[in-house]
Amino acid sequence: MNEANGDPDGVARAPRIPGRRRAADDHADLTALPAPAPTSDPDSEQESRSAPAQGPDSGSGPDSGSPSGSPAGAAAPPPGPPPTPVLPTAPPSHAVLKSLLGAWALSACSPEETQAVEDHLTECAPCADEALRLRDAVGLLHAERDLDLDPLLRSRVLENCLGRRPARIPVPAWASPYDAETARLDALLRDIGESEWHAPVRLKWFDGERPARRKTTVAGVIGHLLTVDGLVSTALGLDDPLGAGAPEVAPAERTEAYWQGSYHPPTRGVREPWREQSHTLIRTVSFAGRGVADLTVTYGDFALPLRDSLLERAFECWVHADDIANAVAYPYDPPSGAHLHGMIDLAARLLPAALAGRRRAGLASPPRHLVTAGAPGRSLHLEVEGSGGGHWYIALDSPAAVGSPDHAVAQVAMDGVEFCQLVAGHVPPEEAAAGQDGDREAIRDVLFAAASLSRL
Repeated sequence: MNEANGDPDGVARAPRIPGRRRAADDHADLTALPAPAPTSDPDSEQESRSAPAQGPDSGSGPDSGSPSGSPAGAAAPPPGPPPTPVLPTAPPSHAVLKSLLGAWALSACSPEETQAVEDHLTECAPCADEALRLRDAVGLLHAERDLDLDPLLRSRVLENCLGRRPARIPVPAWASPYDAETARLDALLRDIGESEWHAPVRLKWFDGERPARRKTTVAGVIGHLLTVDGLVSTALGLDDPLGAGAPEVAPAERTEAYWQGSYHPPTRGVREPWREQSHTLIRTVSFAGRGVADLTVTYGDFALPLRDSLLERAFECWVHADDIANAVAYPYDPPSGAHLHGMIDLAARLLPAALAGRRRAGLASPPRHLVTAGAPGRSLHLEVEGSGGGHWYIALDSPAAVGSPDHAVAQVAMDGVEFCQLVAGHVPPEEAAAGQDGDREAIRDVLFAAASLSRL
């Protein structure tokens, strides 16, 4: 046959059939398969058949005419093996991907496995449902968490909101502790039940010589806060909760008048007027401007500027909120570190005057070295540890003297919350767990003066 199958030599040949190949399953490593043997070209194979064979006697040797002097018929060195082609890896099967769902839910898969599983979940509805159930089950494996909100959550939310859009009329920094503590107490009151408003509460303070107690209820405590906050309200020209004609008396007398003037024991109805009054105070000082901070608030036998008065009211609100929380078995945390530091600082600034008052009443040792006003004098180093702590130097001989580390004769170290409990009269000065060093008489006088800052 001439030119059969398009061959110019006219030789008919059967079409070439490739050899058998191994089948790849789901777990086969296709990159490890041997490379296919190179196929020969039919034309070149024909030429190799027709070329004469060159053996040792076919003209080879030094005189064969090779330019290099090598045998003319010498074969070229065989070429190296061809590079192994990198074949694409087959995607994992449905069964393999389904077996990885548990590890995927626990975030234990490699990045490649995670990508393969997530791509599969977009195509396979049964596996997607199973993945959701496994993820929900993993959520149940987490440790138990307290259901009570973080006490700093409110401040963080407000800080974030104000950072995005500052308040047009901001609350003054010196009024922030009162704003925070009244809000925390109000959150506690919203959580308690109707019957818990009548739970018994024992108010404790130090009357100058010995601990004192007064029994009331949760509602009675809120009534007490309402009437004493009324002193700040009247100083700002706002309504007095005791009425327009109420006499200017000390906080204890105002509280007794409120309790005795009620036709019925206070109930949860007292919460709304107390909360409305605290909101009104915050709004008033926010709109009043800077000058209002130095306005005088009278507490009967002593007075404070408004900035210190609201800080004192914040301290009182926290102390009595803790009394309520103990009465109804409610968890309650101390104020934030910055607010607690301000409360401790106020108590430290009031200590020289309280010590002088006790000395006039014959309850403290006489002064040892009087100095002129504003001069450094004999001092006690008060070191308060923990959140809100710091270092203060309390003048011992004259309230007008300046505390100085160079004139320190004693040192007292206490935890911040424990010091506040002493100032609130909840811890007797003899039982205050304090690190003491130096003049024992000066230490005793300062601890008793701190306890005497408390009142009903």
